[in-house]
Formats: sequence, structure tokens, C-alpha cells
Amino acid sequence: MTFLVLEDLTKRFGELRASLLGISPKTLTERLRILEQEGIVERRIYPEVPPRVEYSLTKRGQALKPIIEGMREWGAHWG
Repeated sequence: MTFLVLEDLTKRFGELRASLLGISPKTLTERLRILEQEGIVERRIYPEVPPRVEYSLTKRGQALKPIIEGMREWGAHWG
């Protein structure tokens, strides 16, 4: 569900974690890495102290939005 939380926004790790109740930092990190490897999420690191890392959807990730929205509608109707 990490994908859904990003939508059109760029978010920091802490913001993502806060919006996904109950997810451990390890699990979130693993899922973000998988989404990054698949080209769905972009990870941007800023050379600051402490380092700032932001996540956003790539064009490929944004192309999945109609599919995810369709699944959301299906779940609302049939769930």
C-alpha cells in the first residue's frame, strides 16, 4: 500500500511511516526498495546533515494509478 500513500506527492520516510499505521521501519524500507527496483518509486537523497531522503512516484508509478483506483472502487463495491 506504500504506492497509494505517495499518490502525486513527494514524502519523506517518516511521513510515509506515519501514514501507514502498524508498519515497521524494516518492512517499509524493504517495500520501498522493491518499488524503487521496479521503477515505480524514485528515491532522492539530499546531501544534508542529517541526510534527507524523499520518495515520489515515477512516470511508471503514476501510470498505475487508474488500475489502483479501479481496484479501490471494486473493493468499495464488493468489499
